[in-house]
Amino acid sequence: MSIEKTQVQMRKGILEYCILSIIKRGDAYASDIIAELKQAEMIVVEGTLYPLLTRLKNDNLLQYRWEESSAGPPRKYYSLTTEGEEFLEHLGQTWQQLKNAVEKVTQVTH
Repeated sequence: MSIEKTQVQMRKGILEYCILSIIKRGDAYASDIIAELKQAEMIVVEGTLYPLLTRLKNDNLLQYRWEESSAGPPRKYYSLTTEGEEFLEHLGQTWQQLKNAVEKVTQVTH
């Protein structure tokens, strides 16, 4: 088994939470989301992000608006719906519970 495959699976499991958290701070353009994830060392490519954004929109967790850009074609900016904000809150609670549980299990005791 390769460590890389396990690392990819761990990142995929938390990616939705990270994306929704980024968007909660303010309307976000896809390339801005990718840049922030990369800065946090969560490497994500457009081919991963766009299908996830579409799924989150189809699940009514995100909405978007088109905005004209002086640098090219119009840009799609994403924001959370009310349902998305509630979902993110639940994910945050789940993350804290999971993080606490993992820390308890992996702590070295002497």
